[in-house]
Amino acid sequence: MALDYKINIYETDPDDASKTYVTFIVTNEEKQAYACSTSITTGTKKPETILKQAQAALQSDIDAWAASVKVGKTWNPDTEAIE
Repeated sequence: MALDYKINIYETDPDDASKTYVTFIVTNEEKQAYACSTSITTGTKKPETILKQAQAALQSDIDAWAASVKVGKTWNPDTEAIE
């Protein structure tokens, strides 16, 4: 399954100016999306390095999401069930 990683936020972490706050919106082939964020120590790193480290830090969460999505199923809020 191919995943698409879009950079949604890339800014100085408001809680720690020495870090960069990164948010990805990850979309699968079925157009289901997952938002995930992390902070990476900035230093003198290039943006590409920060993004690579952010992806690595978030990859286990992304993999768990990708494995858990119920492709082709419908959530029924009335019955609170996946149908």
